[in-house]
Amino acid sequence: MDTVTSVPLGRRKHVRTWTTAWRPSLLAASLSPALSWLLSSPPALAYPPAVGILGKARNCTTCHASDGPWKEGANLIVDLLDSETGKSLREKDGSFLISAKPEQRRTVLVMLGWAKGDTAPFPHRNGWIFVDPALINRDHVGSKFPSGWEADLTMSCRLVGDAHKAHEGAKISVLPMTLRPTGAAKDADVEWQILITGGDAVKGDAKQGLVQNYFERKVRLKVEE
Repeated sequence: MDTVTSVPLGRRKHVRTWTTAWRPSLLAASLSPALSWLLSSPPALAYPPAVGILGKARNCTTCHASDGPWKEGANLIVDLLDSETGKSLREKDGSFLISAKPEQRRTVLVMLGWAKGDTAPFPHRNGWIFVDPALINRDHVGSKFPSGWEADLTMSCRLVGDAHKAHEGAKISVLPMTLRPTGAAKDADVEWQILITGGDAVKGDAKQGLVQNYFERKVRLKVEE
């Protein structure tokens, strides 16, 4: 029931006007502390959003060490696979190529981990971000993926434990990422920043407690004609 129906007719217009003005004021008052906290808080240092999203860290090593047992080599699994064919999108120079026609959706599998049979301990979790390095310092809280390209998983962290026939028996994480070049998309280069970790993190210290290694790959985005 409308609460103003019990008010004398001559006062109803005044009450309605006061109520309309009061509600936005109450909302602003309730949001003010949260807004103040956000504006006064120091830059975020958590991986992966600190790289250009909530902060301007150039890469993961701004906060994290890279002194773990996982090194470049045959046992390191860093791969992007076509979700339909299962084939790797790796080029001869070690970079990756993702191509699609304008407005076409292309899904790839983001695969990270360590091959079986090695003496190094298996990683426990993997974190990554796809970022246009030219946009890291831009003042914008949001995706730093190249303009004109849409992607539904530009950054993530995932526990190891997935399986895929491309690397049977390996300790890996696998997640799909779907991309779509809009009509405004152009060819672009993206940095794929990767952190493979084990151990247990200590709150407030990204180096203590974690065993971790940082890796980086180049991903080329191409708009097919």
